[in-house]
Amino acid sequence: MKLNLANKLTILRIFLIPVFMLFLLNKVPYGESIAALIFVVAALTDTLDGYIARKRNQITTLGKFIDPLADKLLVSAALISLVQMGKLSAWVVVIIISREFTISILRAVAASEGVVIAASWWGKAKTITQIVAIIALLINNFPFRYVGIPMDQIMMYAAVIFTIISGIDYLRLNKQMILKE
Repeated sequence: MKLNLANKLTILRIFLIPVFMLFLLNKVPYGESIAALIFVVAALTDTLDGYIARKRNQITTLGKFIDPLADKLLVSAALISLVQMGKLSAWVVVIIISREFTISILRAVAASEGVVIAASWWGKAKTITQIVAIIALLINNFPFRYVGIPMDQIMMYAAVIFTIISGIDYLRLNKQMILKE
């Protein structure tokens, strides 16, 4: 099997996860800054691989499987690492990961019935706020800490709110998949 560029970028994102964690969780000079940069690059590959796949008409079954998996692994790894570092409360991670499991299972059930559940505006807002919140936590709320604005915490609360709303929205719009007998 030959991989297209979009799938290679997705696989790169998966391989960047342990590298990100290595720098973040080990006491190496500038480790947190390097980890933040790796996270940003990995997050950007998500946008880039989707764009390339659509533009070149190279959407594959493999891509449909590994792209959302890579996204969830990256965000989960970052969130769990931030809990370990004492920068984030575990309840936030439980809410976010629970939503991801729930919607992933819903999508799998729908796919088994031949139904594709497209990303909604709420889901996209959830993803963006999660990534921005994670980056803000990784860079220790720079530059907002100098003016006393807890932007990292504000963004994380926004991410939790969008996570809950988007989860409810997906369940509401696709309740027929759940209630089907």
